[in-house]
Amino acid sequence: MRENFFASRSGIVVVGVIIGISAAWLQYLGNPANMGICVACMERDIVGALGFHRASVAQYLRPEIMGFVLGSFFVSLLAGDYRPRGGSGTLIRFFLGMFAMIGALVFLGCPWRALLRLAGGDGNAIFGLLGLIAGVFLGVQFLKRGYNLGRSYPQHRASGWVFPALMVVLLFLLVFRVSFSPGGPIFFSEKGPGSQHAPLLVSLAAGVIIGGLAQRSRFCTMGAIRDVILIRDFHLLSGVGALVAGALIMNIVLGQFKPGFTGQPVAHDNQLWNFLGMALAGLAFVLAGGCPGRQLFLSGEGDMDAAIFVLGMMVGAAVAHNLNFASSPVGIAPFAPIAVLAGFVFCFVVGLTQRERLNL
Repeated sequence: MRENFFASRSGIVVVGVIIGISAAWLQYLGNPANMGICVACMERDIVGALGFHRASVAQYLRPEIMGFVLGSFFVSLLAGDYRPRGGSGTLIRFFLGMFAMIGALVFLGCPWRALLRLAGGDGNAIFGLLGLIAGVFLGVQFLKRGYNLGRSYPQHRASGWVFPALMVVLLFLLVFRVSFSPGGPIFFSEKGPGSQHAPLLVSLAAGVIIGGLAQRSRFCTMGAIRDVILIRDFHLLSGVGALVAGALIMNIVLGQFKPGFTGQPVAHDNQLWNFLGMALAGLAFVLAGGCPGRQLFLSGEGDMDAAIFVLGMMVGAAVAHNLNFASSPVGIAPFAPIAVLAGFVFCFVVGLTQRERLNL
């Protein structure tokens, strides 16, 4: 069997650097500031474009997300990693995805964006990353006590095509700017972050390349923190560090590094909720087995449980905006604390009840 270079320490560092440089470059080419790549934000924009929420500044069919899934799909087929499977705590994973998205939108970004915000000089990201670490730490305590959603089961080969096929449909809608009624959907923002995007082909190509490389390297931001806490393994963390380094250097070269806490793009400075929002997201990621990016890459290689988590995140984005949970640069929304508290309660109940052994 041919050795997988990208699974090595050197390989995952290369992948991290490529992701960091790509994110900064996508920002330079038109993606929102400090948001060259943000899985949560991009999924939210897709949901908005489909009309499931009506935040007019967050509506665009982001081709990077489609590229992540399709890149992973094609590479997994070539590498022999394509294994359709599912049936592990399906409904629970859906709600974990929903609450993970709510937590991320209270912070205003997924773990990838937290790292990229830091690499762009946004000091508020520090509190989000501390929250992520705290959430992962809590999740690891459940893992140590036997938390397990059960095994997944092999599925028909064609079953794994469904989610990549959905990405192809979304790409078709984007390329041809399909409109189903006057004024939408499909909706496209005319101002705000949703109106800011790099050229379609560049974004898609970046997504496909990153999707393929991440599939081979098993790149995962949550997994990096989990492995350090659980087994003192720094392999994945080296890739995360390389992402920050690559983005930081590229931002400095491109004049995009602007350090500070105030006036940062698409960010707020309520540090308590930056921390708690990301802590909820981190806890949900551990209980679901992967960060948002990792869930997309797993979806591409046939993991239908991961695809359910992604769909849960998308529904969470609609819920967060429709029910006034999502933050804005002004600050947190009125009902955000209630939503975050509900998310913690759900995650704790899941963590305590879904165990192979009951030995607190």
